[in-house]
Amino acid sequence: MQLIMMGAPGAGKGTQAAKIAKKYGIPQISTGDMFRAAVKEGTPLGKKAQEYMSAGKLVPDEVTIGIVRERLAKDDCAGGFILDGFPRTVEQADALNEILKAQGRSLSSVINISVPLEDLIERGVGRRICRSCGATYHVKFHAPAKENVCDACGGELYQRGDDTAETMQKRLSVYESSTRPLIDYYKQSGIYAEIDGKQKIEKVTEDLENVLHSVKG
Repeated sequence: MQLIMMGAPGAGKGTQAAKIAKKYGIPQISTGDMFRAAVKEGTPLGKKAQEYMSAGKLVPDEVTIGIVRERLAKDDCAGGFILDGFPRTVEQADALNEILKAQGRSLSSVINISVPLEDLIERGVGRRICRSCGATYHVKFHAPAKENVCDACGGELYQRGDDTAETMQKRLSVYESSTRPLIDYYKQSGIYAEIDGKQKIEKVTEDLENVLHSVKG
């Protein structure tokens, strides 16, 4: 099962991808994880990526794609994988198809967890994080028992500097404009599925399972 999970910041794709990975015993792979692993292993591509990241520059496509190729060839991906954060462009999607074709595989499904912009902004603005243990809360959807105090360790809760309405609006607008061509691309391939991310977490998981059952069947 070769999957791509899509979703804007705050849509909950990371949570759902982790559940799928655990249930099916396949790795959840993010672009950041791949970069860090390649750098740690000291591979030639990892060293190139490190040069760009150290300079505060975007890692170019040819390096990113090369790192993806190496990662998907590892033994733990033999039974499948979930890609989170790659591809980000149609060009990267074409490259991924070529990588999988060379491995004798193809994508099983591309799943997008869709949440309206206004809901994503509310989720982001209401988020609070514990300074001590990193636990995450939300003033409306997952409030602590005592205001601004972590239930787990008693630490102080704070709002990240980029969790403001203005910043969230900008981040989500960039995501929408860059991702729309990719969604159209995968819709044409016949393997695209969209799930309503406004639902409760359990219902989103249930809908995901239904998509995966149809893929496996």
